[in-house]
Amino acid sequence: MSSAADLSTPAPVGSTAARSRSSRRRRPGIPTLLRVIVVLVVAVLPLYLPGSLLQTGLFCMSAIIGAIGLNLLTGNTGQLSLAHAFFLAVGAYGYAYFAGKPSKVGGGISAAGLELPTVLAAVLAVLLAGFFGLLFSPISSRLRGIYLGIASLALVFIGQHVLFNAEKITGGFNGRNVPTFNLFGFSFATTDPSLFILNVEFGRFERLWYLGLALVVLSYIFAKNLLRGRPGSAMQMIRDSEIAAAVMGVNVGRYKASVFVLSSMYAGLAGVLFALTFSRIVPDTFGFDLSIQFLAMIIIGGLGSVGGAALGAILVVALPQLLSQYGTNLPFLAAPGSGGVDAGSFARYVFGAAIIGFLIFESGGLAAIGRRIAQALARLGPHRTVQKPTST
Repeated sequence: MSSAADLSTPAPVGSTAARSRSSRRRRPGIPTLLRVIVVLVVAVLPLYLPGSLLQTGLFCMSAIIGAIGLNLLTGNTGQLSLAHAFFLAVGAYGYAYFAGKPSKVGGGISAAGLELPTVLAAVLAVLLAGFFGLLFSPISSRLRGIYLGIASLALVFIGQHVLFNAEKITGGFNGRNVPTFNLFGFSFATTDPSLFILNVEFGRFERLWYLGLALVVLSYIFAKNLLRGRPGSAMQMIRDSEIAAAVMGVNVGRYKASVFVLSSMYAGLAGVLFALTFSRIVPDTFGFDLSIQFLAMIIIGGLGSVGGAALGAILVVALPQLLSQYGTNLPFLAAPGSGGVDAGSFARYVFGAAIIGFLIFESGGLAAIGRRIAQALARLGPHRTVQKPTST
């Protein structure tokens, strides 16, 4: 028989959590100066890259925002969600509806629009995604693991049905155009008077580049600060053990519901940026495959790591795009439709092999590899001499 003292788990749980947090603080990471340098390098890329690569970069930025949100839910709280594509669709179509004008979209279909200011429309679209996440939160707060994954998958199928049939809002099968974003009178469109910076004409992609970069930086900073505080500790305790978290005084149901809403808002913001980049959205884009791609991003990047989610998003989005543009130079890739392994199929093989490889050999993903490199660089630095205290 176990004694009452053996059943009192709060003390060891608390000490274990404290040791875990302490080890995370001591773990070497990417210096702040290096992060600033990366942001500055990304900021000057529009001066050198063509429009096709800038569009790929904008898709990467949208994916980074969505992957950070999913990683907060799955990687840091342990809640499996397959509904990310649904919330991206809510953000994208919400912005198009709030900011758009009533117009013909083809096939005799007229799409409605509220013609709101674009900044207000973007904010409302993100809040709308959070609202749908709030409606689903009673389910997300009671389920976990594969059960929550299957339940959230229903949102994708419901969303696809609505996108194809709510023609007055979504445009149906034909989709609908996305209004140009305007910020304080500055238009992110190419039809406006030409804008030149250092003799480089800034078109739509160049202008959207800095909007996307600002959104990525803000999303990254918010997620990092959230995880450093008490909410981050509570989320990680829920991921490790819901029972232990409840013993430590964490309101498990409320935290799980809140993180699901926050993840939905991240996805809504990613959907808005995706819609602005693509300029026309169709229902087929927001299917089950998109949710699987986001899971691949956070697994390859590293579950629980904000920076890892960003790296995984860049890899999953950029690789197929780059292979499609420059795959003709690779002898083992066939032309699309020829029956051989084309760029899209090869990218899927790479992602599948990467997921299996990371799960077997490096469950921490790209983030764990980055930490190993940081530790190796720290060992190569100057050694500090520790002086022993002199006895008196």
